[in-house]
Amino acid sequence: MKVNILSIVLQSLLVLIFLMAGFGKITGSKMHVEGFQKWGLPQWFRVVTGLVEIVGAAALIVGYWEPSWTAAGALLLGVTGVGGTLTHLRAKDSMKETFPIVLIGVLAFVVLIIQRSELMNFPGFN
Repeated sequence: MKVNILSIVLQSLLVLIFLMAGFGKITGSKMHVEGFQKWGLPQWFRVVTGLVEIVGAAALIVGYWEPSWTAAGALLLGVTGVGGTLTHLRAKDSMKETFPIVLIGVLAFVVLIIQRSELMNFPGFN
């Protein structure tokens, strides 16, 4: 029971974080536009990244009713976190700039580990 509560709390936190980040990227918030310029990434990739984040957050929302979606969303967002971490490392960003995406990626993988048995129930996987 405690593990389920932890999973729901982390899931909810990830939903909020990735909805805000995704919408910020899609709408072209100054912070995200400047970040992608700094990292030498095209602006279309910022929009794609934002869409991936929103899809992952939406999967986590569906996951409140269908746990396999939580596992799939956590996997997608965990991989996105790895990509973000690699981007920060490649750009030699400070630990202060890099740590948030590392932490968020780790949290996504924690949710995935908790829900790993559900992943095989995701539509198309069984």
